[in-house]
Amino acid sequence: MAQCEVCGNDYDKTFQLTAQGKTHTFDSFECAIHACAPSCAHCQCKVIGHGIEADGKLFCCAHCAKHAGFEQARDRV
Repeated sequence: MAQCEVCGNDYDKTFQLTAQGKTHTFDSFECAIHACAPSCAHCQCKVIGHGIEADGKLFCCAHCAKHAGFEQARDRV
């Protein structure tokens, strides 16, 4: 069995994710998201969708981008 690097659970169904040249081991997508997903530059929630990028910053939605001063931000319709 392998151990999840986030929660430490020893589990027979772990999986590995390779990102930016590093390989990680997780027991759930929840732990993978916690460890690897970027955070919104405004509200700090994990961005697990496309998000919105403005001036090199990533936001979870147009609402957060607008709060950060990017008034032209729009969610995809």
